[in-house]
Amino acid sequence: MDTMRVIVYEKKTGGELVTIDERRWSGLMIASLEHANYITIGGREYETVEGRLNVDRETFELLVVPMQG
Repeated sequence: MDTMRVIVYEKKTGGELVTIDERRWSGLMIASLEHANYITIGGREYETVEGRLNVDRETFELLVVPMQG
């Protein structure tokens, strides 16, 4: 099955972006983002905000914000 490198960026309250995860995802995992509003990484829950396909770097970049509480 095809995979793609995914970089997850957390948007901090001040607006800066911090890389919180980088790994290869299967096509099925990427397709699942159409149905998922929240993801968990390292035991923390994040809301997905938007995704961007970076053709130059051959990566999918995902922007998330942490859930409060």
